[in-house]
Amino acid sequence: MEERPGTFARLSNSFTLIILGLIVLVFFGLRGLTFLSVPNLNNVLVDTSQLLLLTIGVTFVIITAGIDLSISSILILSAVVAAKAMIAFSGTLAETQSYQFPNQSVGIPVGLVLGVFTGVVCGLINGILVTRLQLPSFIVTLGTLGVFLGIAQLMTGGTTVAGVPPAIQNEIGLRNLLGGTPLGPSFRLIPPMVIAFAIAVVAAIALNRTRFGRYTFAIGSNAAAARRAGIDVDRHLLKVYVVSGLLAGIAGTFDLMRFGTASVGTHQSDNLAAISAAVIGGTSLFGGLGSIGGSVIGAFIPVVLRNGLVITGVPSFWQNVAVGVVLIVAVWLDQRRRRAEERM
Repeated sequence: MEERPGTFARLSNSFTLIILGLIVLVFFGLRGLTFLSVPNLNNVLVDTSQLLLLTIGVTFVIITAGIDLSISSILILSAVVAAKAMIAFSGTLAETQSYQFPNQSVGIPVGLVLGVFTGVVCGLINGILVTRLQLPSFIVTLGTLGVFLGIAQLMTGGTTVAGVPPAIQNEIGLRNLLGGTPLGPSFRLIPPMVIAFAIAVVAAIALNRTRFGRYTFAIGSNAAAARRAGIDVDRHLLKVYVVSGLLAGIAGTFDLMRFGTASVGTHQSDNLAAISAAVIGGTSLFGGLGSIGGSVIGAFIPVVLRNGLVITGVPSFWQNVAVGVVLIVAVWLDQRRRRAEERM
């Protein structure tokens, strides 16, 4: 099996990413002072927190030499389920239609739990299809991408789910962490953002310091060799897809906390942004190589690119072009690195 990159190599990759990120920040900062304003930097951090969760989940999957294209639809479906459940459990139909939520103390936690649970179920479905039916992960998740989005559209009739208890946004999504003091004007540490980075720390420890992480790298390097070494490959892959679904479900609830609505017309390209972030962060699409630290840094780059292009007045359709070009370049660099290693 292939060896994981050493500490020096990982630090070198992370240093390169940090330099790249700083170059992007300086470029957009010089183009317009609005980009470096505190409110805009706050928006960048909040946007990154949601993408980061998707990126962490897909990083685990890609390291196993798989792919999960369905994470954007899982996010949408989880947000829809959470919103519907919150409304249903927060009062009678007449009360919620008049924006009265006498039981919101029950409805909000029930909705959040069901939203996250939806993500777990979706991940479990992906894992079962990949491991039990022995189908390629690309085909499976491409199919469930449409299935999960279709279910969300059926549940909503293709419209945005509004009318959730306002406390989900006012008391959870927009308040300071534990009611703390703002770091500056308009800059607030939003609990979901703090949770996202805490999850990143836990994921990094799991990947680099636990048997779960060792199995993940082993399967991505050589699944057949991993089986011969006694690893239950199918069982582990099932866990990996569940983790990806779980994090996408949490991202869906974060989106609901932030906007107070669940829309089926947004986030449909978040899967590509997350995969781009993981690859930019050094995760190899060929499997067996990757890091959470790199994915954290990589998650900032698509967000900063999109945000900076908007601030500088670049038409919106160029945003997807920019992210796509970055993804292609990242994959090309990954292939060059692998070929260089093979020649050594």
